[in-house]
Amino acid sequence: MAEVLQLFDTPLEAQGRTYLPRACGRAMKDGLWEGWIELLPGDGSPILRSRRETVQPNREAALYWAEGLTPVYLEGALARTLAPPRPAVLPDLGEPAFPGPAREPWRQPAPVAVLDPFSVYQKGEDLLRQELSALSPWHLRNIARAHDLLAGDAGALQALSPAALAEGIIEGVKGRIAEPAHR
Repeated sequence: MAEVLQLFDTPLEAQGRTYLPRACGRAMKDGLWEGWIELLPGDGSPILRSRRETVQPNREAALYWAEGLTPVYLEGALARTLAPPRPAVLPDLGEPAFPGPAREPWRQPAPVAVLDPFSVYQKGEDLLRQELSALSPWHLRNIARAHDLLAGDAGALQALSPAALAEGIIEGVKGRIAEPAHR
């Protein structure tokens, strides 16, 4: 059942009429409360009401909402009630050529290397070999791809054994260090 939640004694004026606003509310079927503004004209013409202004979880929250309404908000409610928004009429633009957007091209994420083979190699080739032998094939492939040390696509690297990956990384590092312009 609907009830008046708050009476306001500050009159509002629009279109040559004076209105006294009041906030009203009621429980909905799902237990939530909806609130709206009623506008009582001073000249005896029919009472106006706004569309739903709020939905609150319970009566207490609806009362709190109503008590907090400002004159500016009430003026806006009056303006919305007197000139409700009209849906825009969109021109017929035809049917789209496709049923949805284009798919993103599959992008392989940038590999993340767990160690810098160049830094470890500077401490000794044997140390690099030892460090690489402790890593999984997945980590070895990421190191090779991140530092562009082995030729071939992901499928070619997948086919290499861990020993072949480690040896390829070591040879790639040695080759790069030998190129003075590269480092």
